[in-house]
Amino acid sequence: MHSGRWPEQQRRGPDRPMKAEKSPNMLLWIAAVGFFMQTLDATIVNTALPAMAQSLGESPLRMQSVVIAYSLAMAMLIPASGWLADRFGTRRVFLSALILFTFGSLLCAYSPNLTFLAASRVVQGIGGAMLLPVGRLAVLRAFPREKFLHAMSLVTIPGLIGPLVGPTLGGWLVQFASWHWIFLINLPVGIIGCLATIAYMPDSRAPLAARFDIGGYLLLALSMITISLSLDSLSEFAMRGATVLILLIFGLLCLAAYWLRAARRPDPLFPLELFKIETFTVGVLGNLFARIGSGSMPFLIPLLLQLTLGYTPLEAGMMMIPVAIAGILIKRIGTPLIKRAGYRKVLILNTVLAGLTIASFALISPAQPSWLRLLQLAFFGAVNSLQFTAMNTLTLKDLEGAHASSGNGLLSMVMMLSMSLGVATAGALLATFSGLFGHDHANQSLPAFHASFVCMGFITAATAWIFWQLSPDIKTPEKPEKQEVETEIA
Repeated sequence: MHSGRWPEQQRRGPDRPMKAEKSPNMLLWIAAVGFFMQTLDATIVNTALPAMAQSLGESPLRMQSVVIAYSLAMAMLIPASGWLADRFGTRRVFLSALILFTFGSLLCAYSPNLTFLAASRVVQGIGGAMLLPVGRLAVLRAFPREKFLHAMSLVTIPGLIGPLVGPTLGGWLVQFASWHWIFLINLPVGIIGCLATIAYMPDSRAPLAARFDIGGYLLLALSMITISLSLDSLSEFAMRGATVLILLIFGLLCLAAYWLRAARRPDPLFPLELFKIETFTVGVLGNLFARIGSGSMPFLIPLLLQLTLGYTPLEAGMMMIPVAIAGILIKRIGTPLIKRAGYRKVLILNTVLAGLTIASFALISPAQPSWLRLLQLAFFGAVNSLQFTAMNTLTLKDLEGAHASSGNGLLSMVMMLSMSLGVATAGALLATFSGLFGHDHANQSLPAFHASFVCMGFITAATAWIFWQLSPDIKTPEKPEKQEVETEIA
């Protein structure tokens, strides 16, 4: 975990000038394709869950583990990616990430049951976790500082397209081929990426990599796994009670142990001094809880449309396009709005608005006109995107020096963890309300979805209390454009 402020020769690595200067565009393409694969597979699965469930003989309401396994594996590996690249070199680690991601995709495509599929998604997630951070690090070391912002802007474009085309592509493949192809399409891309990495990516590394806090890393990883599993286990009636309680307590104990360990170590994985910075503390906690609601929506909406309203996988995927388009368009007014109104006002009001928007999906019914449903989805995409922009820039705006790298790494981990917690919470709520209302027919499962949306909306809106703690005079960063790019690719 480094800030990237290295002496020039160390930062670029001994063989950087020969390869990166000959083919800088190829390096950008490699990093961009890695980012695209990562973001695509985070969304392409959602519209395929009902088809997967039917093929594997499972209930669609039990398929959340397919999403959780991927995002949780990514959250676990992100903190270690920078150290691994420093220790073993960017080319070697990026190539290993591509191989793992591609091999995991192959395992997913030929999974005979849900347990095997979830385990295969873990392999895929381990590879995916290293694609963006290591690719970004390779670009940072290969390009001069004055060209880095422009280079990373080009790298992020495919990452923004991934969530846009993912649900629709997933639905199309399921409807006209089979769900297996949402993983098989990664194979040729992964193979080409491996060959390009060997040929064009410089193998830069840090000459003296800092010692990795393996004890702290294991405590954090165990905490994330057990807390996520405890929430996911609530969706299994047989797993309720003592097992859930033990997992939850063990996860909280690991988190407390990490906190105590970090307080007395000179080189913890994430230094506790970060939390002395008001904007970082509020931003990280706000990201963790506000993203629980928004992270559940790509899981809940395609299920709702297919299971209760009779949408085909392709139609359900296309319904998610307004979310992505509105999210991209709102970026133009996000920074000016924050500069005019301030972080505190924007985050308090927008968090409540985001929660109310999520809860409003409880009004969806077969009688609702399609145009109103599209408008509702677009509005959610807009407020959700504005929320991410404000939260991310707030979190990183006051970090400097050594804190910049570790703070960015912690934010990236929290973002993936909250996605896992969001899907796990949504799955648990669906299972609970389905037991209360029944789910044998579409008209019986619809109330369970409605109640789940209301609960997720309440969780999101309640997060406004965290942003209420911000000082009213918190200013916007002097160069918001740079912060914007860096946080969008975190």
